[in-house]
Amino acid sequence: MEYNKIIAVTGLPGLFELVSSKGDGAIVRSLDDKSTKFVSSRVHNFSHLESIEVFTVRENVNLVEVFTAMQKSSEKLPDEKDNNAVKKYFQKVYPNIDFERVYSSDMKKMIKWFGILNANNIEIKLTETPAEEAVVEAAPAPAEEVKEEKPKKTTKKKAEATKEVAEETPKKTTRKKKAE
Repeated sequence: MEYNKIIAVTGLPGLFELVSSKGDGAIVRSLDDKSTKFVSSRVHNFSHLESIEVFTVRENVNLVEVFTAMQKSSEKLPDEKDNNAVKKYFQKVYPNIDFERVYSSDMKKMIKWFGILNANNIEIKLTETPAEEAVVEAAPAPAEEVKEEKPKKTTKKKAEATKEVAEETPKKTTRKKKAE
């Protein structure tokens, strides 16, 4: 299981693996109990953990950076129910968090998610994108000669068949409203 397939679903506790997406929702697998279910996008919103950022006193950082600091820390994870213990934990582990904009509920969620990721042995890292910044724009290729395509010829039979279909379909008419 890869970190880039992990999502959070609004209104549902825990984390989920995105199994498949559909036009009206997604099929997800819970990391807690391994159950698979369909979740409607009309009712729920989906957030990839890769796309979540945390407010800091400087620039926002990706959640991966906070999780990495939590992994490297020797501090014991606090009880999620104790707001003061949670805040003190993050003050030691990642002191750059903007504690005015990051609520205690968000910090509790980060602790819970970190525990779930560790329990499922998921490597916490961002997917690497190709080095787009290092690519130097190449000179445009010389323009090739454009050949004009001639319109395709239709046979008499095809032309007559389309004419018959057009005659059979009723024309739509609009009614004028009466002025009172």
